Amino acid sequence: MRFTDGYWQTRNGFTVLHPMDVRDLAVDGAAGTVTAWAATSRIRTRGDTLNRPLVTATFSALAPGVVRVRLAHHEGGPPAGPSFALQAEAGYRPQVELREHEALLRAGDLEVAVSSGAGWHVEFRSRGRLLTSSTARSVGVATSDAGGTFLVEQLTLSPGEMVYGLGERFGPVVKNGQSVEIWNRDGGTSSEQAYKNVPFYLTSAGYGVLVDHPGKVSFEVASEMVERVQFSVPGEVLEYVVIDGPTPKDVLRRLTALTGRPARIPPWAFGLWLSTSFSTEYDEATVVSFVDGMAERDLPLSVFHFDCFWMREFHWTDFVWDPDTFADPKAMLARLRARGLKICVWINPYIAQRSRLFAEGRANGYLLRRADGGVWQTDAWQAGMALVDFTNPAADRWYRAHLRELIDQGVDCFKADFGERIPVDGVVWHDGSDPARMHNYYSLIYNRAVFEELRAARGEGEAVLFARSATLGSQRYPAHWSGDNCASYASMAETLRGGLSLGLSGFGYWSHDIGGFEDTPGPDLFIRWLAFGLLSPLSRLHGSTSVRVPWAFGDAAVAAARRFIALKHQLMPYLARTAEEAHTEGWPMLRHMLIEFPDDVSARHVDTQYMLGPSLLVAPVLEPSGRVQVYLPEGVWTSLLDGSQWIGPRWVAETHQPDSLPLFVRPGTVLPLGRGGRSPEYDWADGVTLRVFELRPGASREVLVPGRGGAAAARFAVAREGDRLVAQGPADRPWRLAAHDAVVDARAGAAVLALGAK
Repeated sequence: MRFTDGYWQTRNGFTVLHPMDVRDLAVDGAAGTVTAWAATSRIRTRGDTLNRPLVTATFSALAPGVVRVRLAHHEGGPPAGPSFALQAEAGYRPQVELREHEALLRAGDLEVAVSSGAGWHVEFRSRGRLLTSSTARSVGVATSDAGGTFLVEQLTLSPGEMVYGLGERFGPVVKNGQSVEIWNRDGGTSSEQAYKNVPFYLTSAGYGVLVDHPGKVSFEVASEMVERVQFSVPGEVLEYVVIDGPTPKDVLRRLTALTGRPARIPPWAFGLWLSTSFSTEYDEATVVSFVDGMAERDLPLSVFHFDCFWMREFHWTDFVWDPDTFADPKAMLARLRARGLKICVWINPYIAQRSRLFAEGRANGYLLRRADGGVWQTDAWQAGMALVDFTNPAADRWYRAHLRELIDQGVDCFKADFGERIPVDGVVWHDGSDPARMHNYYSLIYNRAVFEELRAARGEGEAVLFARSATLGSQRYPAHWSGDNCASYASMAETLRGGLSLGLSGFGYWSHDIGGFEDTPGPDLFIRWLAFGLLSPLSRLHGSTSVRVPWAFGDAAVAAARRFIALKHQLMPYLARTAEEAHTEGWPMLRHMLIEFPDDVSARHVDTQYMLGPSLLVAPVLEPSGRVQVYLPEGVWTSLLDGSQWIGPRWVAETHQPDSLPLFVRPGTVLPLGRGGRSPEYDWADGVTLRVFELRPGASREVLVPGRGGAAAARFAVAREGDRLVAQGPADRPWRLAAHDAVVDARAGAAVLALGAK
């Protein structure tokens, strides 16, 4: 939202008053706070104190390197909910100090300096350098002629500083110049709207800013004021958190310590998921033909997904299998599970009027109500559709009980669709939540209900979703997919941009519909998307009106699917460790180049490639010709597919056949490759090969391969001593050491490889 007409003037319809005179500063050592009271005009006489707002700014800390700022106009409003549950470090108090002309707050390396006297000036500093500041005309109390009030803040940007994050957004990953509204919408992947809005941004200068408001937050990112990031919220109070780095990984670690780390997900989730697609005709015979077709073509499959029409038309959601299509669903699921498959079914939080659950939900207050006491309903999506009110604990238990019935039938996970179309006007939530604040927040409590029921039934580390909507904190309940993309090269690119932005917003796992959801891809596009999809954290074949079984796109597609499924299974020792980093550190599996190369200025703009974990660089081919340009940071990069090498930093132009793409290994990497097979669920350390790439003399690496089912991780140490590699590892299972064309088997837990040996 914009309030100004250029730098000097205010936009018609608004009045904006800025703090101009800090009248008093106070510190509270016991509470660890600094408070500033600032008048919105110059105070020259006592009469100037009359008839004008006073802004109260309170600075505190949630943890070392994490400072909270609270800007308040009128404090007397009713408590507003819901609110994000930020997890402050227990008992932490920052240092505070009052000097002659300023107050200081120190939280670890992060320092806040608040100036007193004429003018408004707040600096956020770390390690002797200025991160950002709130200065003249930054803070504002804006009122509209229509009667609304907004609190506004503008934080400065340094020249060349780039801004990232703000949820899963499908435009350019660098957000400078963009206007962004944090407001969940079902707008597909081809617009400025987003399913997953997160009021957090991270910058190339090594810090992040989280706006602690679950409703609509409007960002102007170097757009309204080109040297500042502006954010505003409706109401009388604005709270935000400045998060220190110095690296993007440090910022994300601190962010997810505040908002929650992604849960562990089961190993089988990393295998291939195959769907019935949305509106295609299917029954049990169709499902069996898909599963048989995959097996006959040697295409390993981990999860089979039943989309919407497993339930009867007009009945969504009633959790009842269509009896005309599935006569004995429990027996069918048992047969599929006996073939080693996990089962996913589609759900949403809506209860259609024809659903068997509508009358019960209405009678018991389980459905969102209008202000007049009636049930809120719409015909958008389902006829007479109502919405489950998860703020009612009884409704939450009711919904979960129906999920448990499906789990008991043999369902392993849910595609938790929708959650964005949440009404604001004329509705009343059971717990009295502010409807505007609940609009985005609903996705969190919806995802939480489904995920927690799965975890209660299947156990810790065995729960996983495919969810579309999200907000801050939803990363705790993985995983999420990009939403409704299209079958085009342009849509593949925008899908990737969404995943990169979501990863820079604190989400660890992500997926997308291989081949695009809408329309039907041509064979070349489908094959190229297969490579991208199977080198993504989670991999799903899903469409709208057409199926995505590989043989529908020809023999070449089948061969490509076989190749990249096998590769993903081989990569499981590496991917499992990367997934563990998502859980323990808050780092995404799919990473923008900034996360791994924060000091490489050339890498900061790139949004057509990504790092899959710390060591694999993937560049999807985004045009029919097969031509692709990839940026390689410093060092010797090696193609994992054909062994070719390039020396960076440089841009490389290559042309790839449909079944190939740039997949480079970072120099200095020791990459663990498993024996693979028909499933991602094997003992990843048993028979693992440690492939060494351009390890410099004197350098060493530790490789940790996670264990499965509570088993201890396998730990390896690899060092280069002159012209040989020396490795130590477990002595109770076989493993190998490899570099270039040389491979040696470990003996008694040790291996030595002479470089250049054949």
